[in-house]
Amino acid sequence: MPKGRFPDPREEDIMAGERRLSRPDSALPDWHLPDAAYRPIPIAWFAAAFLSQMVVLTALFVALIGQSGWFTIALGSLVTGVIWQWTWQRGMHAGPRGWQIATGLVLGAQLAFVCLGAAARI
Repeated sequence: MPKGRFPDPREEDIMAGERRLSRPDSALPDWHLPDAAYRPIPIAWFAAAFLSQMVVLTALFVALIGQSGWFTIALGSLVTGVIWQWTWQRGMHAGPRGWQIATGLVLGAQLAFVCLGAAARI
């Protein structure tokens, strides 16, 4: 390799001691064996449920601001049930009991805020 020239990873390995760091055919070091199976984790299901309910309930509350509070509470409860079922089917049923409880509590707390806000319109 001439002085001042960087190694071309398409032609030669980039070495760090005895380890190859990169190759054009792989972004992973040679010692890393990637796991080919997708293993979702409960925090991803929890976060998806939390964020989707937050967005949907906010939009629902704003859209139904002129309607009866009972209508807002009923639709909010229906949406929360659908999100819970979606989360449960995605894999939360097999997740740890703590994540199941935390998800239920967070979904219930967000629904409670909507019910509290809609209570003035009952």
